[in-house]
Amino acid sequence: MCGILGVVATSPVNQLLYDGLQVLQHRGQDAAGIATSEGGRFHMHKGSGLVRDVFRTRNMRNLQGNWGIGHVRYPTAGSAYNAAEAQPFYVNSPFGLLLAHNGNLTNSEALKREMFLSDLRHINTSSDSEVLLNVFAHELQAACKGLKIDEEAIFTAVAGVHRRCRGAYAVVVMIAGYGLLAFRDPYGIRPLVIGRNDCEAGTEWLVASESVAVDVLGFRLLRDVAPGEAVLVDTAGRFHSRQCAARTVHAPCMFEFVYLARPDSIIDGVSVYESRMKMGEFLADKMRRTMPNVHIDVVIPIPDSSRPSAMQMADRLDLPFREGFVKNRYIGRTFIMPGQATRRKSVRQKLNTIHQEFKGKSVLLVDDSIVRGTTSKEIVNMAREAGATKVYLASAAPPVRYANVYGIDMPTRGELIASDRSEEEICREIGADGLIYQDLDDLKASVRALNPSLQFFETSCFDGHYITGDITVEYLNGVENQRSEAKPGKNDQDDGDDGQLDLNLASDAEH
Repeated sequence: MCGILGVVATSPVNQLLYDGLQVLQHRGQDAAGIATSEGGRFHMHKGSGLVRDVFRTRNMRNLQGNWGIGHVRYPTAGSAYNAAEAQPFYVNSPFGLLLAHNGNLTNSEALKREMFLSDLRHINTSSDSEVLLNVFAHELQAACKGLKIDEEAIFTAVAGVHRRCRGAYAVVVMIAGYGLLAFRDPYGIRPLVIGRNDCEAGTEWLVASESVAVDVLGFRLLRDVAPGEAVLVDTAGRFHSRQCAARTVHAPCMFEFVYLARPDSIIDGVSVYESRMKMGEFLADKMRRTMPNVHIDVVIPIPDSSRPSAMQMADRLDLPFREGFVKNRYIGRTFIMPGQATRRKSVRQKLNTIHQEFKGKSVLLVDDSIVRGTTSKEIVNMAREAGATKVYLASAAPPVRYANVYGIDMPTRGELIASDRSEEEICREIGADGLIYQDLDDLKASVRALNPSLQFFETSCFDGHYITGDITVEYLNGVENQRSEAKPGKNDQDDGDDGQLDLNLASDAEH
C-alpha cells in the first residue's frame, strides 16, 4: 500500500506535492519522496519517515519546477528498513525517467532475470518498483524511432509493460523533456484518479491515488484512470489518453473500501464513506437474522474506519450509538506495526476507553476487519476492564483467511486468526461473547449499490481467488517465507543524514 501523486501546473509544484502527500500519508508511513523538473534537470529528495519529517525548508527550496511526482511508501516488496528503496526511482536511459508506484508485481523475480539476460539492465534494489521502471524504460527505448520521443512511442511502451508485468500497479512517471505519464494495471486493482484545474495561466492536471488529494489541492475531480489506460500530460499542459491493454477486467481492491482509503475519497465512482455505511446496513440485517435474542445496550465503533458502519448499524437496529474509545492520533496504525509485542503495547497507547459508556452495559463493538486478532483481543479486554457486562464484536468485512499479493502487506497465513479457525473458535480466541462477520456477497453488494457497473472485485484475502490468475501455492509460500525473513538489521540502515537523499539529476530536455 502506497500513495502516488503527479502534477503538471503553471507555477511551482513543490508545495502542492508536499500538501498532497500529507493527505495521502495514511497510505504509507515508512518513506516519502518528491521529484520535480525545471528545464532539463530533475530535482529529487526522498527518505525514510513521515512526510513532515523527510522534508525541510532547504529540501523544498531545491525542488524547483512546475511539474513533478510524489510518493509515500508502505513496503510490500523489498525492505521496510532500507532508505534506498524510497521512491521515486530514477534511470537515465532512455531520456531520463522517474517513477513512483503503488501496488505489487507478482512476476518481479522472473522479470529481473529476463532484464539481466535479455534487456541488459541491472536492478540495484529488491524493490519491484525498480523492476517496473526498468521494464518501462526498455519498452520505451524499443518503441522510439531514433532519438525522438513522441506520444505514440510512450503509449506503445505502456502496452509493452502490460504484456510483460503481472500483478497490481498504479504508476506515475516523469519523462525528461516531455511530461507526466500515469497508467493503471489492466485489472484496475489499485486506484488512480485524474483532477483538473482551469486557471488564468492555463489548465493544470493532477493524478493521485485518491480523490481526497484532488479536493485538498483545489482541483476538480474529472474521473478515474480506467484499467489498462494511460494518460499523458506534456509540459505544455496538453492532455492525451489511450487504452493500452489488449484485455481488461475492472476489479478494484475491496480492501480499499473496507479499510485503506480515506472516507472522504471517491474511488471508481464510489464514495468510500457511503460504501462503509452500506456495509453497516447489511451487517445489521444479518445480525437481526442470526442473533435475534442477543440484547445490546449500545453500539461502539473501534476508531476510525469502522465509524460509518457502526453508525448505520445502530440506526438500523434502533440502538444508541456512542463513542467509547478515544484515539491518540500520534500513534501509527497497529496494522503496520512490526512484531506482536509492539502491536499489543501500541493498542493501549493508541486507544483509551470512556468508562461510563461501558460500565454495566452489553456492548456491540464494530470494527472494519479482523486480521491477526491481536488488536481485537486487546480491545475486548479493554471493554471488559471498563465495566462492560457483555462484549460482542461485529466485523464489517468477512474473515481474512488468505494472503494479499497485490500491494497490501497482509500477514502470513500463520498469523491470520481466521486462516485455520471457525468463527466460533475465533470468538473464543479473542474473548468475545459473540462474533458476527459480514458475508462476502453483502460486502460486494455494499459497493456495487453505489456503482452498479462494478461487476468484479479483487477479494483474494477473503476468498483465496486471485484475479490475475497467475498465483500458485509455490508463489504464496515464497512470498510468506520472504516476509518472515524480512527483519530489520544492521545492514538495512543507511549512514548519514537520517537515511535521506537529495539528487539533482541532469537530463537532456532537447529531444
